Amino acid sequence: MATDTSPPPARALPFRSQPWILTYHSVGDPADDPYGITVSSGRLDEQLTWLRRRGLTGVGIAELLRARAAGKRGLVGLTFDDGYADFVDEALPVLLAHGCTATVFVLPGRPGGSNVWDPLGPRRPLLTGEGIRTVAAAGMEVGSHGLLHRDLTELSDGELRQETHCSREALHRVVGEAPSGFCYPYGTADKRVVGSVREAGYAYGCALDPGALSGPLALPRTHVSHADRGARLRAKEVRHRLRHRSGAGRERGDAG
Repeated sequence: MATDTSPPPARALPFRSQPWILTYHSVGDPADDPYGITVSSGRLDEQLTWLRRRGLTGVGIAELLRARAAGKRGLVGLTFDDGYADFVDEALPVLLAHGCTATVFVLPGRPGGSNVWDPLGPRRPLLTGEGIRTVAAAGMEVGSHGLLHRDLTELSDGELRQETHCSREALHRVVGEAPSGFCYPYGTADKRVVGSVREAGYAYGCALDPGALSGPLALPRTHVSHADRGARLRAKEVRHRLRHRSGAGRERGDAG
């Protein structure tokens, strides 16, 4: 049964810092990986073990935001971008073994396709519609990564609407419910892009470093690579806490 992905009441987070959200991509052989986006299933197991030993449980973003709104601690967000097919066989068993869930951001415009937007490195297959349904049935949250993995800041208004609104409608048809979350391809967004995501009905949006934007539609995340083990993960956590403390005077990504 799929995890509850109803819109979280996350406008006012009862914490001094933004939630810590980890960004994964492909899980498999990291040998041929010019972009540093692949971790092995063994390294993922090691990273989740490190989190669990520190009293942290990985969850999807909708669940994370609901928990924070209720004042609950001890959770970290886990996200997997691009919707690689290896998630089902390589990542999912590890997540379930640790009692974790995650949000998988997929590309409904490329079912069964590949990462053609990466000019270097190997072609990696993407989830089919059936694969996306398998992910949801396993209790993972499914979110939108747009239709085709394009830099949304460079698109016309009509193209942007296709990527935000139409991808949400397409995923509704695939899994039977509209996604709550959107992930900005390449981690980049601006006010116009955030506005389109808001208008499409998403409750939250994930970036990498959203800069001056803040709020639930511009959540920062931490990239995780195969090289990250305990000491590096701890350093990234500390850096996140220092860089993303909530505060007044910043331009809000959830405001008009």
